[in-house]
Amino acid sequence: MIKILKYSEVSKSEIFAREESNINVEDIVADIIEDVKQNGDKALFSYCEKFDKAKLESLEVSADEIEEAFNLVEPRFIEIIKEAAENIKNFHEKQVRNSFIINDNDGIVTGQKVTPIEKVGLYVPGGTAAYPSTVLMDSIPAKIAGCSEICITTPPSANGKVNPVILAAAKIAGVDRIFKLGGAQAVAALAYGTETVPKVDKIVGPGNAFVAEAKRQVFGRVSIDMIAGPSEILVIADSKSNPAFVAADLLSQAEHDKMASAVLVTDSEELALKVSDEIERQLKELPREEIARISIDTNGKIIIAPDFNEVIEVANEIAPEHLELCVDNPFDYLDKIKNAGSIFMGRYCPEALGDYFSGANHTLPTSGTARFSSPLSVDDFVKKSQYTYYTKEALSKVYDKVAFFAEKEGLSAHAKSATVRFESEKK
Repeated sequence: MIKILKYSEVSKSEIFAREESNINVEDIVADIIEDVKQNGDKALFSYCEKFDKAKLESLEVSADEIEEAFNLVEPRFIEIIKEAAENIKNFHEKQVRNSFIINDNDGIVTGQKVTPIEKVGLYVPGGTAAYPSTVLMDSIPAKIAGCSEICITTPPSANGKVNPVILAAAKIAGVDRIFKLGGAQAVAALAYGTETVPKVDKIVGPGNAFVAEAKRQVFGRVSIDMIAGPSEILVIADSKSNPAFVAADLLSQAEHDKMASAVLVTDSEELALKVSDEIERQLKELPREEIARISIDTNGKIIIAPDFNEVIEVANEIAPEHLELCVDNPFDYLDKIKNAGSIFMGRYCPEALGDYFSGANHTLPTSGTARFSSPLSVDDFVKKSQYTYYTKEALSKVYDKVAFFAEKEGLSAHAKSATVRFESEKK
C-alpha cells in the first residue's frame, strides 16, 4: 500500500528519500563495452543470442522488414502515429536556434554558427513493452536539427524481428538505419562502431540500468543526452480533485517499472485517503499489476502538506520528471514551479498526453536532475561554434589591453601574440 506521510511530522530525509537499485552493473557493463570494442559484430551477435534469445543473420533491419512491419500495423494506429508525429514536429520546430552575427563596430565581426551533429544514435527500449513514442520523440528533433544520419538500436524478439510498431514509427519519422541491438552492447556499438554499426557522435534515449551505465561510461568519447533513471510522476492536487483521476495518473507511471516513483502532494488529508483507496482498487484491474504494485509499495508516497505554499515547496525540492498541476487555475501556479521536467496543467491533462500525443518531448530529466537539466530538444542535436574577426586597425585599438590582461594572468606568450603584430611600427 502507498505510504502516507505528513510533511510536518516526518523528517525531510524520509519525505525526499528515493529507493534505488542496489545492483552493481559497472563492471558488467565495462566488460561488455570492451568486448564490443575488441570483437565488433561477433560480440554483438553473441549478446543478442545470450540476452535476447535471438539468433540473427543480420544486425541491421532491411527495407523489406520495415515495409512488412508497416503493413502489419493496424491502419488506425498508423494514422494516430502520424498525427502524434505532426504534433511533435510542430512543437520542436519552435526550438530551432539561428546563427547570429554582431558587426556594430568597424573592423570587428563576432558571431555564432549553429551546425547539426552529423551522426546520432537513438536507443529505443524493448523488454517488457514497446515504445514507438520514444522513436518519435528522439528522432523528430534530430531530423529538424538536420542530422545527416539517424540510427536506432532496439532489442529484437526471440524470433529475430523488431516489434512492427517500432519500425512503423521509424519509417514515419524518417529514421535512416535501424539495428537489432539492445542493452549496453548497443551503446558500445554506437560509441565505437563495428563492421555493421556506424560510430555516432551522440547517443540519446532512455533504457534500463545497464543502458544508463553504458552511456555514462562512453560519455566523452561520444556525447549523451542524460543518464536517465526510473520514471517519475508527482501530482499536485487540491481537495476538489477527483481521487480516481489522481490514482490513475499515479499508476500510469508506476506500471512502467518496479523502481518507478509515483508521488501525490496535497494539502487535503481527505483526498489523500481517498486516493490511497482508489489506487488499491485500480491496481487490481491492471494487466501490469505486479510491476505497478512493487513500484507503489517501494517508491509510492502521498505527502500531506499544511498549506498549498508548502505543497509547491515539496514539489520543487523533489524536482520530478513529470509534474501534474491538478487545480482549477494551473497558470496561477506555473511560475512558482521551478524544478520539473514536463508540467501538465489542469484537471484534464494526464501525463499520458505528453508521453504520446501533445507534442512536448517525453525524454526528460529524472532523479532530481530537473533542478539543472532540461527535456530532450532540438538543442541536443546541434553544436555551436563561435567566430571572431578583427582588422589590423581594430586590433591596434585594443591589443595593449589584451596584453595587459594576459600579463595579469602570468601568460606572457599570450601577451606577445597581441603585441608582436605592432612591434615593427614602434621602432
